[in-house]
Amino acid sequence: MRILLLWFLYAIALTVALARNGFRSKSASRARAGEKRALPKKILIVGATGGTGRQLVLQALERGIAVTALARDPAKLGIEHANLRIVQGDVLDYASVEAAVQGQEAVVSALGHKRYVGPSRILSEGTKNILRAMEAQGVRRFVCQTSLGIGDSAGLGGLYYTFIVCPFVVPFYFWDKTRQEQLIAESRLEWVIVRPGQLTNGVKRGSYRHGSTIGNYISTVCISRADAADFLLNQLTDDTYLRTAVGVSW
Repeated sequence: MRILLLWFLYAIALTVALARNGFRSKSASRARAGEKRALPKKILIVGATGGTGRQLVLQALERGIAVTALARDPAKLGIEHANLRIVQGDVLDYASVEAAVQGQEAVVSALGHKRYVGPSRILSEGTKNILRAMEAQGVRRFVCQTSLGIGDSAGLGGLYYTFIVCPFVVPFYFWDKTRQEQLIAESRLEWVIVRPGQLTNGVKRGSYRHGSTIGNYISTVCISRADAADFLLNQLTDDTYLRTAVGVSW
């Protein structure tokens, strides 16, 4: 009984900490809802070899965008296209990040990793390098995927995430996401933070919900990586959620 009580208190304390330390959209300035801009001709995709990243590359190419993909191991991407340029580099290496950012019109990040055991700053330090490079190169638009369960979406991953996944599988990973979001929010760029529900390998439906109230304190909401990528790319031309964090799920 004591162990269950400690488990419960730890999970609640972590949820409160993620809420307090993550970005809270209500403090951000909003653009006019529905304002549109031209589709960028050239973008950099960070985290291109991950599940969402591969979808970003494929769908951006389908939209006629010239894509640069930053990857530590370019062979893992496994995509060939006339409008695709793969750059070998590490997001923790500022020089390689700036070289990849140079000449781009926007950056989309689906940065992630699987080093769940122990403290890590890969997400925050990598994002810091991206933001620094964008400011140095005069690239203004930044769209970044994080996750439900951070900031004002804390607890909205459902009971499974609140009491199992976050406290016992990814506590350090999610803690670094809070730092990542705060760095983005403090930047002077035109940014959008996208918080998807649990990601799946399902097909692209092209229909999903998005907004500041996405998620559920009881059940876990989901979305395919294909649909998450679609929404991320839409933020390149839509200012509805400019300088805010938005949830997205089926």
